[in-house]
Amino acid sequence: MKFKSIVKLGVVAFAATMVLAACGKTSDKTSRTDSLNWMSNTTLTTLDPSKAVDVTSDQVLYNAMRGLVTPDKGNKIDLAIAKNYKITNGGKTYTFTLRNTKWSNGKKVTAGDFEYGIKRSADPKTASQMAYYMANIMNYDKVKTGAMSADKLGVKAMGDNKLQITLTKPQADFLNVLALPVFYPQQKSFVEKYGTAYGTTSDKMVYDGPFAVTNWKGSNDAWTLSKNKDYYDNKNVKLKTINYTVIKDPQTALDEYQSGKLDQTLLAGKQQVNSYKNNKDFVNHKQFMVQYLSINQKKVPALKNRNLRKALSLAINREELTQNVLGDGSFAARGLVPDTLAYMNGKDFNDYATVKDATTGDMTKAKQLWAKGLKEIGKSSVSISIMNNNDQTSRAVTEFLQTELDKLPGLKVSAQILPNNVASGRSLKSDYELSVSGWDPSISDPISPLQTKVSTSPINTSKWGNSMYDMYIDRSNNEDANNKDKRFFDLVNAQRVILNDQGIIPLIQKAQPELMKTNIHGVKYLGNGPVWDFSHAYIK
Repeated sequence: MKFKSIVKLGVVAFAATMVLAACGKTSDKTSRTDSLNWMSNTTLTTLDPSKAVDVTSDQVLYNAMRGLVTPDKGNKIDLAIAKNYKITNGGKTYTFTLRNTKWSNGKKVTAGDFEYGIKRSADPKTASQMAYYMANIMNYDKVKTGAMSADKLGVKAMGDNKLQITLTKPQADFLNVLALPVFYPQQKSFVEKYGTAYGTTSDKMVYDGPFAVTNWKGSNDAWTLSKNKDYYDNKNVKLKTINYTVIKDPQTALDEYQSGKLDQTLLAGKQQVNSYKNNKDFVNHKQFMVQYLSINQKKVPALKNRNLRKALSLAINREELTQNVLGDGSFAARGLVPDTLAYMNGKDFNDYATVKDATTGDMTKAKQLWAKGLKEIGKSSVSISIMNNNDQTSRAVTEFLQTELDKLPGLKVSAQILPNNVASGRSLKSDYELSVSGWDPSISDPISPLQTKVSTSPINTSKWGNSMYDMYIDRSNNEDANNKDKRFFDLVNAQRVILNDQGIIPLIQKAQPELMKTNIHGVKYLGNGPVWDFSHAYIK
């Protein structure tokens, strides 16, 4: 779980709906051939791989750094600095052979740099918020408490070009985890030279990726990705620069795009999307963010009744929510796991794992189950509240849900609209009845969202629990960890358990609408973390 996941866990804010965008013509091409002007809606906070926790830092580091592997679309990974690897010892030992490549200061990237970087991230003195991804590396449990030196972590350089990582047990998603910045190499002499200032500005960092970061002073809202001549695949990097500017207001960004100052811009809200959805520059991507209603059965004992939970889900018209309330390309979620995150035999995870009655609306059936559930618990009425953020779009979503659920006879629904920090804090303390919650997986594996609903998970804020669900998750992490097919269907079965029990009420999967000049090609969009990969982008 990343910071972006933490803040979205309890209550997730949608981007606020903006004023109606101007419908003027946009230039469909950039006149430059080797440079892009890109926007970010949030600031860059750090270039230290051990400290990166937000999407923008991930995005910049991903293009300026390379680890052993790199994420691809879906749940795939590509080799990066590792040119090959072997998995031995029953899935517990990973041995990587490295490519010959250099840092941006001309020094060779070595296995020792990986050993140092990973151990620095694991060291509690570094205070990395991402180090928990090392949980299965040998001795991490003692390293994280300070009972053992980080030098004892199960990571070892075997010469300059070979790295070995030893786990305490097999971990099926370990290669996906290795794509995170917390596992990137770091040059010890460079870290020691700058100390606490390491990674706080672009010149206090050294890079081994397609680009080097320049012109970032640590607090300015602009920076440049400049082609790194020492990158191992430099010949295939076509762009010389990507010039980033932070623009937090979508209308300002749209104005910059229309004037030709930006080659890409994010759109926000129904009005902007409706104005440009037929424009040749319009692109809409599926994000990995799934939002759902979290049901706190302890706060509302009546909702321990499965028929009442099922009725709540069936009462929600998700087409109306996505098309008319949001209108930004978001679509009905098919489960806790997002579409396009994982595949098996060419089919999406949710083609196997969705449960139609738990993810679609049917008011007639909803009223039938509601009446049945009330009879089963001996009540004629129930009162519940829905907690959500206080931004404009979140308010609209809450009002819609309130209107839909109020159609169930005997149900009284109130809204708790709170500032994000207040709502998130209450959610983490399980202080809510229903909450619009969400999860943005940091790794491209179904285990990321599914693990959050294990009965013993500290981030299972609704405290929903099911022994069959726990069994499938445990099996995927242990006895089936080395069997790709069995593990996949363990996770499929786990999602089907939570949906059949209506442990959550899936609502939407977010989309990211944007405008991008039509002569820009090869920009790989990833649904989480890095978002954009420019390593093979070009202008034609």
